[in-house]
Amino acid sequence: MRRRPPALLAGLLLTGALALTPAASASAAATDGTGDQGFTIKDPRITESSGLAASHLHPGIYWTHNDSDDGPYIYAIDSATGKTVATVTLSGIGKPRDVEAISIGPDNQIYVGDIGDNLDGSWPYVWIYKLPEPKKLVDQTVRATQYVVKYSNGARNAESLIVHPKTGRVYIIDKKEDGGHLYEGPATLSSSGTNIFKPVATVDLWATDAAFSPDGKQLAVRGYFGGIYYDWNGGAIKREGRLDVPLQKQGESVSYSADGTKLMYGSEGSDSPVQAKDVPGGGSAKSSSGSGSSAAGGDGGGTATGQVKVGGAIAVGAVVLAFLGLRRLRRPSARRH
Repeated sequence: MRRRPPALLAGLLLTGALALTPAASASAAATDGTGDQGFTIKDPRITESSGLAASHLHPGIYWTHNDSDDGPYIYAIDSATGKTVATVTLSGIGKPRDVEAISIGPDNQIYVGDIGDNLDGSWPYVWIYKLPEPKKLVDQTVRATQYVVKYSNGARNAESLIVHPKTGRVYIIDKKEDGGHLYEGPATLSSSGTNIFKPVATVDLWATDAAFSPDGKQLAVRGYFGGIYYDWNGGAIKREGRLDVPLQKQGESVSYSADGTKLMYGSEGSDSPVQAKDVPGGGSAKSSSGSGSSAAGGDGGGTATGQVKVGGAIAVGAVVLAFLGLRRLRRPSARRH
């Protein structure tokens, strides 16, 4: 469980009104079988969904997890119904502290980021767990590999872990209100030693999650009230535009649909919605081999961040949110660190 930022108070005031509007609810999509048009997570055990990853092996399935005080579990959610179809218990690892992210890399390997640190520097190291995506969706225990991670410039809080779909290299984005950094891990993670992650570029956002496109050319980063997409550019990221992030109670996760045409935005809370938005540029960066990451990206022009397509009181609330939360998006570009 993390500390709630002050700007979320304004968002919470809007929750009831948003629930009355079609634009803010994914429940209809969850009942009509459209799946990638949005769904609602219906498992009562999942109250703090903090990461989201589209399955490579099972169409329409999304992997998620709680962020703390749960255990070594990940859940397979059927996007057509919102129901959990498999619970996977990770063995071979210690007790998770604050699991914040999930991503799928090459060879259908799932990476789970136990990288949260609410005191922003209280843990001298964090962990990454890796396990193969199960071929059968049944409750099961899967042995995972645990990696110890440290940052070259000291401990920090983070909620975004991404795996490059071509190289398999792992990256972390730290969570800073004034904007953070993209941290690059070793070319190959070591399970016997400490893996040092180094900052390679700035990220102009208070990041709560991120995702690669299947071809590895785009990087999407979301925050509580907006998002940015970047040209990957070999790691020297270049800002391309803003993402149309929906207003959510506590926006924590992002993934792309398996076909690369939608960005799927998740939130914490019971019966939490996962809302779909078109990928900028129409989702041209689709995966042809199925070996992309948990998120596909698009290129093209950006749209207004956190656009809320409702009127009256909601419009007023959006102005408040813009003042409190979106000011972090106003930097002109990412810089090489």
